Amino acid sequence: MAIRVAHVGTGNVGRLALTELVTNPQFELTGLCVSTPEKVGKDAGALAGVDVATGIAAVNDLDAVIATRPECVVYCAMGDTRLPDAMKDVMRILAAGINVVGSSPGMLQYPWGVMPDKYIDRVEDAARQGNSSIFINGVDPGFINDLIPFALASTCQRIEQVRCMEIADYATYDGAEVMHYMGFGRPLDDVPMLLLPGVLSIAWGGAIRQLAAGLGIELDEITESYEREPAPEFPGISLAARRNINLAIISFAELLCENVDAYGLAARAKEAVARRVHEMNFGTRPDCEAYMLRVQKAQTAVSNQKQITVALKAKLERLRATCEYRNNADTVPTADSLAPPLPELDPAKNEKPPGAAAWNVLAEDYWDLYTLLLR
Repeated sequence: MAIRVAHVGTGNVGRLALTELVTNPQFELTGLCVSTPEKVGKDAGALAGVDVATGIAAVNDLDAVIATRPECVVYCAMGDTRLPDAMKDVMRILAAGINVVGSSPGMLQYPWGVMPDKYIDRVEDAARQGNSSIFINGVDPGFINDLIPFALASTCQRIEQVRCMEIADYATYDGAEVMHYMGFGRPLDDVPMLLLPGVLSIAWGGAIRQLAAGLGIELDEITESYEREPAPEFPGISLAARRNINLAIISFAELLCENVDAYGLAARAKEAVARRVHEMNFGTRPDCEAYMLRVQKAQTAVSNQKQITVALKAKLERLRATCEYRNNADTVPTADSLAPPLPELDPAKNEKPPGAAAWNVLAEDYWDLYTLLLR
């Protein structure tokens, strides 16, 4: 029988956990709680980024999720910057008789010696009240810097030192709140929350204390130190990159023209861009309504087009092969060099040019294209 599970939080960690809950038949999702207003009402499958319709819509109401009576709640809501609220959440869930598994609040991964006993007692009291359990875990703390060292230590006869390091590339980390909390993008004389005295020991102290407990040693103290480096000056986008960006924009504009021309809209769009608002005249109201219907159909056709990236890549490769620049420093290709090649016709076979338009969107300045290009 599948385990009835509810889920809280769909951020970087929560989205991964939710994916498992909606795709693994061992689990039955009963509810989903989110904090972002834009996510409310969306299907859990959509928020997990998988092609699965669960029928479970996200709500911004923890009580409503508790009311679904799951056996367990996976709690992945932000706990670093809203610790009191996260603690209250898990205690409400525990007191309701529901087990908690999650990545937050991180201090509950190994709270002894990290949190005051009175706060630990409150969590344990809530668990006793509901006859429930709580297990907070993660990659770090919870695995890399604590369980893995234990596994390695089990192969040693003698241990002189245990050194753990967390090295992370935050360039692709999607979490503005955490980045601010850690001090990225802030002046060097502005001390972020993470670097306030004692906070580093709270954030990673649990792993150190768990190691000490597992190795059977007593900690003398935990010391903190940090170094901060100014971000390097951005040198700007290279010439090659600007040229590639421009060619990609032109390729997309060409592809867009091909799609909307089937609805007789390409020429109209160019005309609309070139005219002032008071010069517009697209006929009677029925004429305008007919144009709007064609626009909607064109939008749907573009949105539903499959393999659009393949077509876009093919156009980009053609433009790269033919484009020319006025000088070595220019980033916008000459319009003449982008003209599509004309097919070779055999007069003996009475071949005629194709009826489809051969687009040179730069020469015709469709979509007011020059205003979009990087100079």
